[in-house]
Amino acid sequence: MTAGADAFTGAGPARELAAAGPGDGRRRWHVAALLVAGFVALPVLAIAWMALFPKENIWPHLASTVLPGYVLTTLALMLGVGIGTFAIGTGTAWLVAMCRFPGRRLFEWTLLLPLAMPGYLIAYVYTDLLEYAGPVQGLLREMFGWSSRRDYWFPDIRSLGGAIAMLTLVLYPYVYALARASFLEQSICVLEVSRTLGRGTWRALLDVGLPLARPAIVVGVTLALMECLNDFGTIDFFAVRTLTAGVFDVWLRMGNAGGAAQIALVMLGFVVLLIWAERRSRARQRFHHTSSKLRPIEGLPLRGGKGWAAAAACALPVLLGFVLPAGVLAKYAFFSGSAEWSHDFFRHALNSLGLATAAAVVAVAIATLLAYAARQRAGGVVRGAIRLASVGYAVPGAVLAIGVLIPLAAFDNALDAFLRQTLGVSTGLLLSGTVTALIFAYTVRFLAVSLGAVEAGLGRVTPSMEMAARTLGHSPSATLRRLHLPMIRGSLLTGGLLVFVDTMKELPATLVLRPFNFDTLATYVYQYASDERLEACAPAALAIVVAGILPVLLLARSVGTARPGTRRDAD
Repeated sequence: MTAGADAFTGAGPARELAAAGPGDGRRRWHVAALLVAGFVALPVLAIAWMALFPKENIWPHLASTVLPGYVLTTLALMLGVGIGTFAIGTGTAWLVAMCRFPGRRLFEWTLLLPLAMPGYLIAYVYTDLLEYAGPVQGLLREMFGWSSRRDYWFPDIRSLGGAIAMLTLVLYPYVYALARASFLEQSICVLEVSRTLGRGTWRALLDVGLPLARPAIVVGVTLALMECLNDFGTIDFFAVRTLTAGVFDVWLRMGNAGGAAQIALVMLGFVVLLIWAERRSRARQRFHHTSSKLRPIEGLPLRGGKGWAAAAACALPVLLGFVLPAGVLAKYAFFSGSAEWSHDFFRHALNSLGLATAAAVVAVAIATLLAYAARQRAGGVVRGAIRLASVGYAVPGAVLAIGVLIPLAAFDNALDAFLRQTLGVSTGLLLSGTVTALIFAYTVRFLAVSLGAVEAGLGRVTPSMEMAARTLGHSPSATLRRLHLPMIRGSLLTGGLLVFVDTMKELPATLVLRPFNFDTLATYVYQYASDERLEACAPAALAIVVAGILPVLLLARSVGTARPGTRRDAD
């Protein structure tokens, strides 16, 4: 009876696993995880060190001159983007999840498409369309007989308001995806009770849906604001002087790495504040299903004008955030004689593909090591180190570039000085001047993405299977190789794909860390668009957008199945 109970509960294998000594291999996994996590966290620690102990302290000068302006502009940008992404993401998520109207099934996944469009690309496209010499103002002047700008007023796209609009259009899917998943998981009984008490569609959203979905919405807005802080292409093109622009100004134009690190430390303070606010917003809040029987959400029918208004509200963000800019890029790429499908384009595309592939492989490998080490009865120190290693996703690319260069340049200089003295040989910049620095930065920045996918995959493998493998004499390494990796292959591919696409779009870190005469599709587009030559770089821009569509479709599929028992009925 005891043996049968142990076999059922897993107590027997658990006791054997717990009694295994240090020689079973778990300690080696923990040590490896600590070393790798410390190396990955090195850039963040380097930023803090250089900011606190700079060679030339210009902090008083920054604090009394440009820093207040950088901070205020950044706050204004984040406030505008936060309000915009919340309104669009939450409103469209509620309509798609809880209502029935024409085109709802189509909008379920198309509302995520702007996520494939980098902010700097949409900024280039709308500037080309809306500036004084663009087709929109040209048509208005022709229609109304205006001869100069003094005859009429038109909003300036290259402004803080323009930057807020551009970033809102491409970042609202973060809120939409999480809010829709939360709405789909809510109890239909609670919503029906609210309607029997006289609450209409929008009152049910305000009084019931929003409070229940608040944790997910706050996470979505926080992610959008972190991406807003990371943006450089949009704010640089629109001449909006945020903290990110300040990092580039002080470092590259003033030549002061210590001052740039100090501004970077302020940006890290913004990130920490966002994370704290997100955690604080859901402190002591718990939401549980009160029933194990979940019915599909039928949705409130919206007929006539209400239905078409809901369809228009969902179509507008997709149209402005993806369809129009993608259509313009496709027109320029295939129907414009200025588009450059040249040798340079294919060379930059190969550079991007090579970097993205390398970063995806390295990030997934490190994520697998860290996630599996945490699974091996890791203590608080190891788990804390793993959490620290995954904080890079919250660090803006421009800030991370500084943190990567500091230790790598120090290593290069020390090695070069040593070999000069001993062998009379100069090694140059072995790490900081090569693609190694780029791959390192991408890995640190996007490790959290791959780590989340790997942890989710490992979480679906029952501990009893691992215990059985261990009782048969397999080491942790053999168990990982022969049991876990085949079972989580899909999660590994998903994590690698997400890192691949994020690397293809990354601009700030690439601008700073790329080797001399080395360009990716992102830097190629940035250089040409900054010179008002969007048509020439349209093929490269379109390639970046196409690369981002597949992960968006995978995300749409996962969100659509968030609620158990959901039926995919036709509208």
